[in-house]
Amino acid sequence: MLLCSGSLLAACAAGPNYQRPGMDLPEHWVTKPSAISPATEKPVNAAGERWWSLYSDPVLDKIEDEALAHNVDAQVAVARILEARAQLGITESDQYPKLNANGTQSRTKRSINPGLFIPPVRILEFSRVTLDASYELDLWGKFRRVSEASRADLFATQSNRDAVRLSLTAQVAQQYFALLSADAQESAIRRVLAGRQERLALDKKRHEVGVISEYELHQSEADADTAQSQLISITKARDQQEASLALLLGRSPRNVMNGKLERGNPTLTNVWVPDGLPAELLLRRPDIQEAEQKLIAMNARIGAARAQFFPSISLTSYLGSESISLSNLFTGPAGIFQFAAGIGQPIFNAGRIRFGIKVAESRRDQALAQYKQTVASAFADVRNALFAQESARQTLLAESSRSRALSKAHKQAELRYQVGISSRLEFLDVERNYLQAELNRIDAERAQRTAVADLFKALAGGWQQPTVKPTQRPLPS
Repeated sequence: MLLCSGSLLAACAAGPNYQRPGMDLPEHWVTKPSAISPATEKPVNAAGERWWSLYSDPVLDKIEDEALAHNVDAQVAVARILEARAQLGITESDQYPKLNANGTQSRTKRSINPGLFIPPVRILEFSRVTLDASYELDLWGKFRRVSEASRADLFATQSNRDAVRLSLTAQVAQQYFALLSADAQESAIRRVLAGRQERLALDKKRHEVGVISEYELHQSEADADTAQSQLISITKARDQQEASLALLLGRSPRNVMNGKLERGNPTLTNVWVPDGLPAELLLRRPDIQEAEQKLIAMNARIGAARAQFFPSISLTSYLGSESISLSNLFTGPAGIFQFAAGIGQPIFNAGRIRFGIKVAESRRDQALAQYKQTVASAFADVRNALFAQESARQTLLAESSRSRALSKAHKQAELRYQVGISSRLEFLDVERNYLQAELNRIDAERAQRTAVADLFKALAGGWQQPTVKPTQRPLPS
């Protein structure tokens, strides 16, 4: 009857089977066409896993590889996978019989004081060697549900590793662009500082011969000091950015302290998401997959908790030898064996099992809510990234146009000041506006490059064209 019951219930497992929750997802991507230059636009589904190669910067490619190989967070994520894989092996081992070899050797001295029983032998030796086996039948799927949960935990750690790598590559690109932006802003400030220092040297000579007053000389000194202060601030920010990027790359303390990062020249790449791509494509994001695997694990643990209500059936046996003489331990008369079956059924435990099920169900509900929130956040990230990229592109166009106009105005104002047509205050006002416009233009370039990285991060990186049915981009309206 026991074997028959086991064969009939072999496919049974307590608790609910997992089904992916229904979500109200959009059917397709809907994107607005923009007037992006055809020479620089690229579709996101043309990029592979190494999406940062779209920037065409060998230095960026190099440091991305360095970060993936040496970043501490990435190494921790890999170690967690190894831990989860080992934990899965531990839980799966409970489904198999356990076999142990045991041996004992004892020497006992007995009392010879008068009593009800006087042993004929005062010193007794005893030897025993056995091979013990035990096995608990998994009729209700308790161990299978625990293994299912551990397997989902393993998949969750793998998805977490992918999420860490995706976030890492985006962070490396963003900090690299910020470093290049700081370099460009430093160069712009140095150019302005050099011009003001030249004018200060000239004003000192003009003051000596009485052409300008001491008041004008002090104004010239203050203008040079202002540019010098701006240079110190941007240099400090640049050095901090370089140290942060070195840490992100997982470099040694010596390289973090004294090393220099190579610079490249990334292109201003624009990407677009073709209309008609299925919205389910976003479900490949590693954070969504991690949240779903955690939901699967919590759902499986409900079954493991419910299985506690049912009886547990265990089989035990041993085979071996025992003898009071070590020389006769392995002879035929010394052989022993035992086979036993045991069953245990919970009767009263003050609701412990029932409360354990409620705990498992509440954790499943929490994981379900987090999964839905992760999916919703993913779509919000894509929407924000699409808007941010278009906004950054338009901002860069406006700031570039403003910088070009003020550059011409600065040259004209300088000529007017030199011939005495305009005042010094008017010239300095134009110069300050031009410097700020140039700094804003450089920052807009950084924001545009960063917006592309944010979009790939929101879309879980790039993918190859054959993965998705090709679609044509609609003509601009």
